[in-house]
Amino acid sequence: MVRLLAIRKKGNISCKLISLLVYWLISMKNVFTLENLEVYKSSRELSKLAWDVYVGLELDQKIIIGQQFVKSTDSVGANIAEGYGRYHYLDKIRFYYNSRASLFEAIHLAALLNERGLIDEEKYMVFINNAEELRIKLNGWIKFNVDNKFQKKINK
Repeated sequence: MVRLLAIRKKGNISCKLISLLVYWLISMKNVFTLENLEVYKSSRELSKLAWDVYVGLELDQKIIIGQQFVKSTDSVGANIAEGYGRYHYLDKIRFYYNSRASLFEAIHLAALLNERGLIDEEKYMVFINNAEELRIKLNGWIKFNVDNKFQKKINK
């Protein structure tokens, strides 16, 4: 960084652009993290809601349906994280598809909990509304990754 700033003082335009780019990349390093990804943040919120439901269940209910409910909800964020860490776009997309499947499993289990009277209507509706918002974000994230890869192929 110091060397680039020293080169920048010489007045070379291309070196100025490089130093600006390096500065921008350093300042933006925290923007492109998993924790700043909206779809990941939403999955973490959904996991918190699922845990609140789980804590309120009786021991036998936790074993029968509660554990699977929490596992499927936590799997949404785990698959987003694992896909985010993959290099190849097909690997990324595969994990994002798995994440979407886990989301549908969690929605199904929430509906079962509601039908069986194990979760109150208010918690159920909050969970379903958040899951629907996450579904939309996740579909957009998948589409972005697919389109981004195909756009790169077209531009080659």
